[in-house]
This record gives sequence, C-alpha cells and structure tokens, in this order.
Amino acid sequence: MSGKEWADLSPRYRRLIMIGAAIEGLMKAVALADLARRPATQIRGPKPLWALALTVFNSLGTAPIAYWLYGRKTK
Repeated sequence: MSGKEWADLSPRYRRLIMIGAAIEGLMKAVALADLARRPATQIRGPKPLWALALTVFNSLGTAPIAYWLYGRKTK
C-alpha cells in the first residue's frame, strides 16, 4: 500500500479530512431532503436517478452542487 495510514497523518490533516467529510455529508443530506419534498415536476430528470447520484457517488460535493444548480427547475 503506497498511501499513508490514518495514524500516520498529522492531527491537522486528520481534522481537515473530518471537516471535509462532515461538510459533504451535510450537503448531501440537505440536497436529499429537498429532493424528497420537491414534486417531480420541479426536478430535471428522474428523482430516483438524482437520489442515486446523491447517495452513491463520493463526489467531494459535486453531486449536491450539480443538483442545486441543474437538477431543480426554476419557477
């Protein structure tokens, strides 16, 4: 294995990783909550596909951002 183990990382990098994971998790949760309560007529594309993209892909925030920018229809 060429990568570093968790124990080998400095406390600063561990903290940054945990903060990034928390932010991504929060972004996904907010996007999924919006997707669940929004009618299908206000979503571009099928809701199940957006739900799959938001939950499966570890995207560093790109899936939730794509949902907010492109997945929702404007009024």
